[in-house]
Amino acid sequence: MQDALFSGLFGALTTEHRMNFIANNLANVNTTGYKRHTLAFKDTMAYYAHDEIREPLMHLRSEPLFPEPKNMARPRIAVSQIDFSQGSMEFTGNPLDVCINGENAFFRVTTPNGDYLTRSGHFVLSSDGTVMTASGYPVQGTGGNIVIPPGTRNVVIGGDGQVSADGVVVNQLALVSVDNPQNLEKRGHNLYKTRDRTNVAEGDAYAGGARLEQGFTEKANVEVVSEMVNMIEVNRQFEAYQKVMQTADTIDRAANDKVGRRVG
Repeated sequence: MQDALFSGLFGALTTEHRMNFIANNLANVNTTGYKRHTLAFKDTMAYYAHDEIREPLMHLRSEPLFPEPKNMARPRIAVSQIDFSQGSMEFTGNPLDVCINGENAFFRVTTPNGDYLTRSGHFVLSSDGTVMTASGYPVQGTGGNIVIPPGTRNVVIGGDGQVSADGVVVNQLALVSVDNPQNLEKRGHNLYKTRDRTNVAEGDAYAGGARLEQGFTEKANVEVVSEMVNMIEVNRQFEAYQKVMQTADTIDRAANDKVGRRVG
């Protein structure tokens, strides 16, 4: 019964991974620009030598020389990816809140560990007027850091990213597109970085049709009801795999007990 025990174990481990992603999605339902993480599974088949043998039969009533194929299925994670679909826009009225209208577009921010990408357009001003993320990282423009002069009363950010302070253009928000968003991975603080051993070609997202909407933020693309249904489903799956392992253990114990009595 070891195969049943291991199948239950592998199933429980994969559902645990899925539960972690669902819990993280729900925890970030109110995080600006957050993108949900999804998992997909497939069955991997364990083959035996006789499964690949198709012996010739003399006639229809001939007895087969080998047993029927018995492929053992064990679930594995097949696809783990980020859903970059557009989230809904929420009006805030804050001139430093900017929403990206377009899926394949990201802001560029600078951190002590290098440049990162983000979808979160909830910006603030530092003490010297630098436009920064809520985590304190400078937002990059086409001319470097975006600095609002002291005493500015009116900040306007156009759809093309141009930042004006009291009618004077001071910079343009850099908006980056990538050739394959699935080569990006989350690095915390709502930031994205290129996966190890992969390359991402960057382009101008404005040229691809992306626009900015001032006074709005992009809500997380997480549907609470769907995620809760997925959580209930995963919880029941985990309980089922537990029962498989418990049943396999009970049968193994009973078999060992009977064998021990006969030997004794």
